[in-house]
This record gives sequence, structure tokens and C-alpha cells, in this order.
Amino acid sequence: MTVDMNEFWVFGYGSLMWNPGFEFEERQAAHLFGFRRALCVRSWVHRGTEERPGLVLGLDRGGSCRGVAFRVALESREAVVDYLRERELVTHVYKERTLPATLGNGRRVTTLAYICDRAHHQFAGSLSVEEAAVTISSAIGKSGHNMDYVRNTLTHLRDMGIRDHWLEDVGRAAENLYAGAHA
Repeated sequence: MTVDMNEFWVFGYGSLMWNPGFEFEERQAAHLFGFRRALCVRSWVHRGTEERPGLVLGLDRGGSCRGVAFRVALESREAVVDYLRERELVTHVYKERTLPATLGNGRRVTTLAYICDRAHHQFAGSLSVEEAAVTISSAIGKSGHNMDYVRNTLTHLRDMGIRDHWLEDVGRAAENLYAGAHA
């Protein structure tokens, strides 16, 4: 794949959609093929601790993922990559990749994306709705409660017209557990 050196795009599928943390010139709906959004990463920093890990999204192999692509000014590329590496590669459960994505207008671009490392000890694999909900309802990390992460992600997916039935089921089950624990 050739990389267009005249543009720099970042693909967001989880918290990057609603909290990119960097300035961008353009934001578009985007579709990435070959990877799917999955709640498959045990979070030891941002949404949990090593003693009580949370769960966050990763791009896992197979399927496709609808998300957001951000076009970043070329003069900001290095600073944005540094920021993203500090944010996403804290424990190296993600691998940095350049992947093709199709923008909402049909144009194909190369994006910087972070996929999960299935060999990493924080990879959670496939969890049941109940297992994921129990984890999410009680985990807290330096970026806040895991429940807030799931709520924000689901809100932004809904706003974009994206349905993720499994994540929606996890969110409902986690809300019930969270409400019961805080009643």
C-alpha cells in the first residue's frame, strides 16, 4: 500500500471518536475492512488497574469497523503521533499500523490505527456479555470509570447511526450492575 505523504489521517473506533485529544482539520465517518471493533483489551491504566482491570475496545482481526477518520495538518503529524503513542502504547497491548479506510464520501485514504495484540497478556479474547458487564461496572482508572467509557462510546456510535448489538447488550447489563451497586 502506498502512503499519501500529502495527507495524514487517524482512524478512531472507540474513545478517539469522542475524545481525540489532538487538533484536526477534518472529521469524517470512515469504514475500515479486515478488523472489527471488539471489547477485548484489559485496561490497566486508563479504565482500570492491574488489580482490577477494566475493558476497552481494540481493533481485532476479521470483519469491518465503522468509525471516524481525522485529517491532521501535516505540520502537526509528528506531535499527534507522539501523543497517540503515549496514549495508546502505554502497555504495548496495541500495535500501530497504517490501514486503508473508506471515508463517508467514498474516498479511500491511508489511516494510522491501533490494533490489539492477540499475544499480549492484556488481550481478553471473547467474553460473555455477563463477564464484560461485571468488569465494566466496577473498574476505574486514571481516565475515569469504565462505565463512562462504554456510555460515551455507545452514545457516539448511536449518534453516527452505528449499531453494535453486543456492546449495547454489555452496556445495558453493566448499567444494571452499576445501578444496583450504587443504589
